[in-house]
Amino acid sequence: MALLRQEVDPGEVGLDAKALDRLDQHFAHYVDEGRMPGYLVAVSRGGRVAHLTTHGHRDLAAGLPVEADTLWRIYSMTKPVTAVAALILVEEGRLSLDDPVERFVPAFAEPRVYVSGSGADTVTRPADGPIRVRHLLTHTSGLTFAFYHAHPVDALYREAGLESSVVPGSDLARTTEVYASLPLQFEPGTQWNYSVASNVLGRIIEVASGQPLDTFFAERIFGPLGMTDAGFRVTEDQAPRLCELYGEADGGIEPIPGLPLHGRPRFLSGSGGMVASAHDVHRFMELLRRRGELDGTRLLAPQTVELMTSNHLPGGADLRSFGSRPAHDEPGNDGVGFGLGVSVVIDPARTQAPSGLGTYGWSGVATTTFWVDPSRDLTVQFMTQVRPKSSHTIFPDLKRLVHEAVAE
Repeated sequence: MALLRQEVDPGEVGLDAKALDRLDQHFAHYVDEGRMPGYLVAVSRGGRVAHLTTHGHRDLAAGLPVEADTLWRIYSMTKPVTAVAALILVEEGRLSLDDPVERFVPAFAEPRVYVSGSGADTVTRPADGPIRVRHLLTHTSGLTFAFYHAHPVDALYREAGLESSVVPGSDLARTTEVYASLPLQFEPGTQWNYSVASNVLGRIIEVASGQPLDTFFAERIFGPLGMTDAGFRVTEDQAPRLCELYGEADGGIEPIPGLPLHGRPRFLSGSGGMVASAHDVHRFMELLRRRGELDGTRLLAPQTVELMTSNHLPGGADLRSFGSRPAHDEPGNDGVGFGLGVSVVIDPARTQAPSGLGTYGWSGVATTTFWVDPSRDLTVQFMTQVRPKSSHTIFPDLKRLVHEAVAE
């Protein structure tokens, strides 16, 4: 186990300590009002942790506090890790961004695109071209999620038993074949739709590397970076540090089931299967901030990280204009594009919260988030464990409060 610690006073790296206190007080109110069990927030500049706060509880019933070594289900923050894994294989020549997905998952050999109708009356046509690896990394593949309730193809996912994105009792290989049996919402490359694409990418990593996804992550990313608690399961020794998962309820929050982490999961989700500590997330952010190298260990070339963290939506489009509506027609998607596994700020003037040009990162459904702001040499992470009823509402406040703390 490695522990994240504050390394420098905020003023030494151009951060306003009073503004950071306001940030802490803002989120302490969430805890005091029963809307959040507890949280951890860390702000670093130039790779040095200048602000680290823990507040509240990781287990309300047991009265256990949030601590620096608390473990968190990071859910969709797994996706950037999956993207890095894929890019490692790209650099090794075992994978190409332009490879058709069918090269690794033959069930995707003849994709079909939705035309009209619903259920048994759904009409489809052959896709004009294949789904490519780059479509998976940019969420422009035509795949979707069952929980959107916004398109007839979403309903087909639910009919196939994919409410939680996995066929119950199945593994990654079998589940990706079920995805392949369903029509695409749109022609690959023509829209942005957040989807199960990272699970398919996880399966491609397994096939291309010849290793299970958890083994590849452990040997090629977690071990080299010193991400000592990261993985798809918690050990008996780690279990007491895992934060309980809560869901929004009338008048507060209540415990809900989370990822089945107390044994190796049958389904290794490249979309959302990971658990990690704040130290692990800090190490991962540092890899990206330092353009692929950390403490003498290089996982990616600088130009690969630059490619990953650049907007890949055509014509400089953002998530709102290129998104598959209505699922992504949200104010928070203004001015934000998408790279390879991460969102990228392309127009700070249009973003919902203050952000530097080129800021990139991603969030998880249990209200966890991270971002890297290259223009300010700033990295931020926020950890709690609350699944909201709708979209996240605290992240704009978090970004505003961090922005106010940047003094120079």
